[in-house]
Amino acid sequence: MGIKVNDIAFVRFRVPDLDEMQVFLEEFGMRCADRSDDTLYMRGTDDEGFVHVSHVGSEPGFIGLAFEANSEADLDELAAHDEFSVVVELDGPGGGRVVRTTDPNGFQVEVVARRGSVGRLPVPAAAIRNDAATQPRRGATVRLEPGPSHVKRLGHCVLNVVDYRASEAWYKHHFGLVTSDEIQLDEHAALGAFLRCNQGEEYVDHHTLFLVGVGKAGFNHAAFEVSDFDDLMVGHTHLSSGGRHHQWGIGRHLLGSQIYDYWLDPYGHMLEHWTDGDLFNNTTPPNVTLLASVVDSHWGPTHGAPPR
Repeated sequence: MGIKVNDIAFVRFRVPDLDEMQVFLEEFGMRCADRSDDTLYMRGTDDEGFVHVSHVGSEPGFIGLAFEANSEADLDELAAHDEFSVVVELDGPGGGRVVRTTDPNGFQVEVVARRGSVGRLPVPAAAIRNDAATQPRRGATVRLEPGPSHVKRLGHCVLNVVDYRASEAWYKHHFGLVTSDEIQLDEHAALGAFLRCNQGEEYVDHHTLFLVGVGKAGFNHAAFEVSDFDDLMVGHTHLSSGGRHHQWGIGRHLLGSQIYDYWLDPYGHMLEHWTDGDLFNNTTPPNVTLLASVVDSHWGPTHGAPPR
């Protein structure tokens, strides 16, 4: 018997150089929450201790992801099963409790609860917008401060998996995830799905986890919410001017509707800035669509989608 997680919490990576990683992540819009000789914790503006962890390792790579449980009792529920660890203290700013396991593709999966408050960070006030219908900004100007975007939180993670159906069943069974959009190659073969948390009537992100069945396990990308569209664009300019590797965007996705902008960190891991995504609850039925919808955009680049 599983639980129903309420969000994604953080991602973990292995990198050769923490200095290089920290500089990039600060340019990307995160702040250093804590650092030791071998571990770097980066946070967003929300009241969570960290959203991104880097550990020193000779070969860069993705370690795994973590979900947020509703209570410590949920951790006890998972720990009662042999494939999960016992409940232990969570290292890093804010602390908390954690259980760990390994998914069918070899990724480490953590589930956390009781994370302590570390305080929120300030964010720029949203600019008042004039449009063709209403003009509330009168006698005032828009003046945006240059610099990095303001990463608010981790929104979702995308994993390439060996067997989509096996992975889907595992994540749904243990963590209560439900389908927003299933992606099919044709009417007989499913490639993957956008999965969201199941919090009943509470609205949650269109997807928290996207599984893509490519026949081989691998990290695809992690997506971080920023303050708003202006903040995303200011951050794009900041990263571009610093010579960072732009991967795809800017555009508005068809599935999930969010405005997106994809970048590569110094070790080739793809990270996304996003804003203005869909919110679903238990009144939204699952949808089935074809592969083209995954890379389709309402507007934006017509080619150059990140590899799946």
